Amino acid sequence: MEKRDWKFWIVLLFLLSGCATYHPLPLNKKAEEEVLKAPDLKTLEIKASKINHPLLKPVKFDLRDGLSPDEAAILAVVANPRLRAVRDEKKIASAQLLQAGLLPNPQLTASYEVPTGGMTSGTVNAYTAQLDWEITALLTRGTKVSSARAEKAAVDLTVAWKEWQVAEAAKLHTLRLLWAEKNLVLLKKARSKLKENLILVKRAVYLGEKTVVDLTAARAAYQQVKLELETARQEMEQERLTLNRILGFPPKVHLKVQKNVRLLSWPPQLEGEKLLFGLSKRRLDLLAFKMSYRGQEERLRAAVLSQFPKIGIGLLRARDTGDVITTGLAVAIELPFFNRGQARIALERATRKKLYDEYLARLFEARAEVASILEKLSFARRKIIASERAVAAIEKMLATYKKALDQGNADILSYHQEQSELIAKRLELLRLRQRQSDLGVALEIASGVYLPVR
Repeated sequence: MEKRDWKFWIVLLFLLSGCATYHPLPLNKKAEEEVLKAPDLKTLEIKASKINHPLLKPVKFDLRDGLSPDEAAILAVVANPRLRAVRDEKKIASAQLLQAGLLPNPQLTASYEVPTGGMTSGTVNAYTAQLDWEITALLTRGTKVSSARAEKAAVDLTVAWKEWQVAEAAKLHTLRLLWAEKNLVLLKKARSKLKENLILVKRAVYLGEKTVVDLTAARAAYQQVKLELETARQEMEQERLTLNRILGFPPKVHLKVQKNVRLLSWPPQLEGEKLLFGLSKRRLDLLAFKMSYRGQEERLRAAVLSQFPKIGIGLLRARDTGDVITTGLAVAIELPFFNRGQARIALERATRKKLYDEYLARLFEARAEVASILEKLSFARRKIIASERAVAAIEKMLATYKKALDQGNADILSYHQEQSELIAKRLELLRLRQRQSDLGVALEIASGVYLPVR
């Protein structure tokens, strides 16, 4: 082969190949420090106002009056550190979609032969150049692209589902933080009342009106509420730290939480049938599963199409040692005597059946979960009503005691005991209402319906 022929083939190889450049991404101390820094609130507000999510809508932030549960939900989606890694899965899926659409490269085969013995007089150097390409790759390209596209949609929905869960976690802990503050206020009142009661019992014991047993009981009640107060403070601090972690803020940052939130009217009462209707079209995990199933359908179709024998065609140009140049067409056909793709087809078909059954099982569990939460909410509401009536009855009795006390017809110790009972009932009612809030968040997650806290 002449020198210019080699140059032609080298230039052709460079023209047909595309080169990507490497850029390092060091995992060093600077990267670690960047993660530990508190995010800029102004930047987060801008991102939150432009959020694009199937279930969450942008909210107008005004953090001057504190962070509301709805604001916390949106803020968590744009600021949570773990979600950054989750969103990287979308880039991987995009790369896989790109890979699925690429056809196999043509193959260039070349040989060069030099006569080295025998009757070499009058001979020339021989060469062969052949360019081949597998044309049957076109048969399965469409199904592979469709499968990768469905998988990308499934990944997008899975990421949105994880964002939804993070948003709901932020909302849950914001609500719990608000209830913890109310619980702390009630316990402080209880401590004050029980301290007054302890002082009165001590005086009554001194006057001989009460026994040491009464004093021990009063002191125990006072110590118990002090212990509960410390526990409540610890729980409140844990809720604050958990919320900071979800929002991507360092532990030392103290976020102000909005006070004027209508906790008592949330969640609103919803009809179970409305929540169950269209559940498979709202639950993002179910939608993601559907897209994965669609991708598996395409993979099975591709496996069936791949039974067609592989065919490669090529262009051939050669020169023998007698200086005879030939040009022709080459065809290579795979003979499927042993492997006809039957194992791959069986595997893809079994995988499709597994996904089919898993989806139906998940749908059944999702409906059962919504129904269960609705039943728990109904029970919680009934207990709240009963607890409210008990609180109202004690308040009425306490008012009667107060009138009798003012007229000198009642025992002040009994009055203080009724006050302590009232505080205990109010604390019980508060815990029931917090339980109702927790169930409201659980209902949002399970039903795929967002219920704003106004």
